[in-house]
Amino acid sequence: MTSSDQSPSHNVFVYGSFQEPAVVGLILECTPIIVSAQLHGYHLYRVKGRLHPCISPCANGVINGKILTGLTDAQLENLDMIEGDDYVRKTVQVVLTDTCEKMNVETYVWANKDDPDMYGEWDFEEWKRLHMEKFIEASKKFMEWKKNPDGRSREEFEKFVHADPPTPA
Repeated sequence: MTSSDQSPSHNVFVYGSFQEPAVVGLILECTPIIVSAQLHGYHLYRVKGRLHPCISPCANGVINGKILTGLTDAQLENLDMIEGDDYVRKTVQVVLTDTCEKMNVETYVWANKDDPDMYGEWDFEEWKRLHMEKFIEASKKFMEWKKNPDGRSREEFEKFVHADPPTPA
């Protein structure tokens, strides 16, 4: 088999919930080889009311994340679908943590760079403690929906990745 017979492979820099192997395994239906990297020139924000972060350009920003390597077109489509219209897939240059080698990869950048709901800095360890379980459940529901939409819209999935509204005191 020649290389032209194979599906092109994609490398994607992830910085939020997709750093968690349990989430990646559900969405990609396998666990790819994962490599640590840094993305310079962006900031990792919390998004008001959401369980997941976003990134937006920021001159002095540095984001630690992971590269999901060798993804197929179908796996990239799964990521595109779960990210939805709030994100734009863009090619960026990252620096591999172990070797300092530069690599062009794709990542998901928040579509509205002026969104007033972006704030502070998102924390992966905090997310794991407080929201990972809910996000894994949401990811399972997303994959069920993708395989059998049964008249349900993507918006029904969306409600699972929003933070619970504050309870009245």
